[in-house]
Amino acid sequence: MRGQQPIGGAIYVATTNDEVVWERAIDVLHEFNFEIERENRLAKVIRTAPKVGASIFEPWHKDAVGFENRIEGTLQSVRRIVEVSFQLDDQGRGYVVSVAAYKEIEDLPGVAANSPGAATFQESMPLSVDLDPVVGQTSPSLWIPVGRDPLLEQTLLAKLRAAYSY
Repeated sequence: MRGQQPIGGAIYVATTNDEVVWERAIDVLHEFNFEIERENRLAKVIRTAPKVGASIFEPWHKDAVGFENRIEGTLQSVRRIVEVSFQLDDQGRGYVVSVAAYKEIEDLPGVAANSPGAATFQESMPLSVDLDPVVGQTSPSLWIPVGRDPLLEQTLLAKLRAAYSY
């Protein structure tokens, strides 16, 4: 899914100054508190690091657009990754700026998540003791891709359109 050209979610910027187009996109991503994971000027792609989604108790975070996304971020761990790509038009007079926002949900590995009733003691499994329960979880989280986030894409495109208009 990632690495492909985004469908829809694009605006046209009538300038040949690639530095302005690039830096204003970075500014908009920073406004949404996304950290840049990778910038590739040859491929003309900016990719953000995964950002944990905001809950209803964090109104200052802008990555969760709409009430449903806020509720989802409150009840389920969500993270988002944004890719912004730039393509020079055929006449060389401007750029097509595309935004793709990918959403993933967390899947915590553990005994209780494997099957119903697995949280009870079983005779066939040895008892494991976690001596550092306060430090954090003992195994890494798994993230399940759930598709694109069109509301975030449209919000980022509107911010980009405003940033390129001045």
